[in-house]
Amino acid sequence: MPDIVDTAMSAGTFSTLVAAVTAAGLADTLKSPGPFTVFAPNDDAFSKLPSGTVEALLQDILTLRKILEYHVVSGKVTAADVVKLSQATTVEGSDVKIDASNGVKVNDATVVQPDIETENGVIHVIDSVLLPASVSL
Repeated sequence: MPDIVDTAMSAGTFSTLVAAVTAAGLADTLKSPGPFTVFAPNDDAFSKLPSGTVEALLQDILTLRKILEYHVVSGKVTAADVVKLSQATTVEGSDVKIDASNGVKVNDATVVQPDIETENGVIHVIDSVLLPASVSL
């Protein structure tokens, strides 16, 4: 079974995320044993950001890492587990809010495809990029 990075690469809908993870030097981490839970914005989610944002972040690796780490939770948290939570602490250090009252939302992002199993964790596809409070775009 492929790891998180290889799964995202082969899906074909995460090219921006994979490029960002690679640029930020996080690919090796997300290929390690983990396990990790990744709330993964698809390419459509990145396209919602203001024009030029992704390009600017690729030049600002510290901010890019902070944003990407805000999408990762240590451990394997499946959809069945997520619905029991009201928040989760990210690798970045701050919490994301989880609301399972009407589908599943992580902060303001909706989980559009849960539970993509990988060798070292699980991916939940979200429709928006999550931004920690310490980052403004």
